[in-house]
Amino acid sequence: MNELFLGIISFLTSTIAGIVGIGGGMMLIAILPSFLPLNALIPVHGLTQMSSNLSRAIFGYKDIQFEVIPKFLIGSFIGIGLFATILNFISLNYVPLFIGVYILLSLWSAKFNEKIKKYENYYIAGFFQTGFSIVVGATGPLTMTLLFKDYANKEKVLATSAALMSITHILKVFVFIYFGFVFFDYMGIIIAMIIGAVTGSWVATRLRDKIDGKKFFLILKVLLTVLAFHIIVKVFI
Repeated sequence: MNELFLGIISFLTSTIAGIVGIGGGMMLIAILPSFLPLNALIPVHGLTQMSSNLSRAIFGYKDIQFEVIPKFLIGSFIGIGLFATILNFISLNYVPLFIGVYILLSLWSAKFNEKIKKYENYYIAGFFQTGFSIVVGATGPLTMTLLFKDYANKEKVLATSAALMSITHILKVFVFIYFGFVFFDYMGIIIAMIIGAVTGSWVATRLRDKIDGKKFFLILKVLLTVLAFHIIVKVFI
């Protein structure tokens, strides 16, 4: 039953991400703590998001701005190497707390987003986006602001963001394999979520121009806020 439900959730969150560019990964990482043990939370989320972003990048490959990828990739390799060491010093009991606080700051703190904007190059964006993803899972907004500044075309922003997030999640999955996480133990859930994610990406490419992105994002922002508070409260109860 969990497989079917999480497959549907993965479809919905992937569709959301494909339409508005961000939010799907955050929503998924906010829901997963109710269904997965803490040690599986970030790895399973990462593999699902890898399929979601990679499929979205493939569907929109003609709009990817490939010139930014080498810079982002270099930063990502450095970031994943350094931040991987953090896993040995952080109690997994507090991972949902990191996730909830990160979501709230990303959505509502102008100062937090201003600090992020200071690191406006793809080397540093790759370093922080991929590095932080090991701990908080969903870090797509870190490069979205930079892409919107560099490219006025929405399709270019969404396709390139998907490509960059694919790099982040691919590297993250390899890190968790290196640390011994056994993805096979959750194969049923993973397959259902990957099918949902890829299908959601496909649907999003056909709905993107038919939905008012501003109204949709407002609803998404409120929903994400509720979910963030929910997982923060669960840490202390």
